[in-house]
Amino acid sequence: MSRTLALTEELISLSSVTPEDKGCQARLIELLAPLGFACETIQSGDVTNLWARKGTAQPLIVFAGHTDVVPTGPLEQWQSNPFKPTQRDGKLYGRGAADMKTSIAAMVVAVEEFLATHADHKGSIGFLITSDEEGPATDGTVVVCDKLKARGEQLDYCIVGEPTSANQLGDMIKNGRRGTMSGKLTVRGIQGHIAYPQLARNPIHQAAPALAELVAEKWDEGNEYYLPTSWQMSNIHGGTGASNVIPGEVVIDFNFRFSTASTPEGLQKRVHAILDKHGLEYDLKWTVGGLPFLTPRGSLSEALSKAIKAEAGIDTELSTTGGTSDGRFIARICPQVIEFGPPNASIHKIDEHIELRYIDPLKNIYRRTLENLLL
Repeated sequence: MSRTLALTEELISLSSVTPEDKGCQARLIELLAPLGFACETIQSGDVTNLWARKGTAQPLIVFAGHTDVVPTGPLEQWQSNPFKPTQRDGKLYGRGAADMKTSIAAMVVAVEEFLATHADHKGSIGFLITSDEEGPATDGTVVVCDKLKARGEQLDYCIVGEPTSANQLGDMIKNGRRGTMSGKLTVRGIQGHIAYPQLARNPIHQAAPALAELVAEKWDEGNEYYLPTSWQMSNIHGGTGASNVIPGEVVIDFNFRFSTASTPEGLQKRVHAILDKHGLEYDLKWTVGGLPFLTPRGSLSEALSKAIKAEAGIDTELSTTGGTSDGRFIARICPQVIEFGPPNASIHKIDEHIELRYIDPLKNIYRRTLENLLL
């Protein structure tokens, strides 16, 4: 069994359902401290975070990831215990196999191998690990980044081990993510008997033209890296449950996934303008879940692309698709942030897995990237 596979199985066996770490980071400290890393545990609420750094010189390249995993779902639907790593049919099964304990194991072993042969490398290496990526993400990476910023620690490069590959290892890396912003819109009317509509005011009827306009609106054109911003309704609720009552209000939940071509303030202003144009009586509460970030083509994406080409023999694709990640926090203090990890087809699913043939090549790509940047 390879060193990376063994460590991956060890981490999967620790049932670290968010926000629990269950000793994953303590195990990482056991491995990193003998290599010369200064390891710091940063506790925030129920969340455990790890900041580890070896060296004081620039450039500083950081490996980032999370030890927490999503809940398993119905255990009876799994073919094997999700926290008992199981190999079958050329795959390793277990919760976190793809998202993202294999990436963490591969990062650690890649650093071990790199230091064993390049003790005199330039720059520094760091690890930023949290147990709060799959949860609210309020006590995890953002807390560590704020602390590092206050200290004046400068990150130059960061690789986040999110599962970014699509059909085969290395075919896609993420050089950015869209922002997310949600709105809860309450449109007020006047409740009444449905047989006497002249004595009531139906908020569903009033809201419908405005909602149709919001659906049809083109928010931006996107740019070289991003698709156009999208607006989607996720829930509509109105009424008492009785078929003969005009409701007094209707509540609509919606979400923007927006690119760097738009700003939260600009999108909010345009939504309010449409609602006001239709003369609605409403309240609207906004929640910005994350801002978009973008790393244009540069030294980090080039180093990672070269490593993928050398190891996997393919040309990788830069992409900004998918949901949010902790890269949005790291990008505030680091100019170049790239996400790269194993195929993501099984993440968050029953019988999550990674193909065994990808585990050591993933480690090798991380090591080659270090060589490309620090030698």
